[in-house]
Amino acid sequence: MLFDRDGTLIRDVPYNGDPRLVEPMPGATEALGRLRRADVPVAVVTNQSGVARGLVTPDEMDQVNARVEELLGPFDAWAICVHDDADGCTCRKPAPGLVIRAAAVLDVSPRDCVVVGDIGRDMEAARAAGARGILVPTRETLPEEVEEAPEVADDLADVVERVLNDVGEAPVPAAAAPWARAMGWSRW
Repeated sequence: MLFDRDGTLIRDVPYNGDPRLVEPMPGATEALGRLRRADVPVAVVTNQSGVARGLVTPDEMDQVNARVEELLGPFDAWAICVHDDADGCTCRKPAPGLVIRAAAVLDVSPRDCVVVGDIGRDMEAARAAGARGILVPTRETLPEEVEEAPEVADDLADVVERVLNDVGEAPVPAAAAPWARAMGWSRW
């Protein structure tokens, strides 16, 4: 499971470089705990263009990420893009690079990943990487992003319930990740 950071796991504070401002989204701690108890790897895929724009230093970003882990527990992988849109990189969402990078660290195919986010860029990155995308709308989510999302959930608890309920619905391909095979997971 790959989660966007701002607006999905923690409240979105634009260009936040202050770990004291980190506040988990409602239900994030419980949702992540349930996934971890089910031995589902969890990772963060996040755009942090404030670094490229000079609004946040790399050290400040690292401090915020450390606070996220302090509040929400450790993640199996972090994939972070510090570029701005103008940089033309292949990692910044909606490009698939972060999803591909996180999947590689987890030693799974992007096709075996679920990307959870709060905006269209998250869903576009999931689609481009061949992953399942689930949108959890917030006040900042545009109506057209909700309409275009492949799947929409009420909150993180709903996401986890959906994903864990998908266990065993179809045969698991031989090439599936070992943890997915062990749990009886299939391709979405």
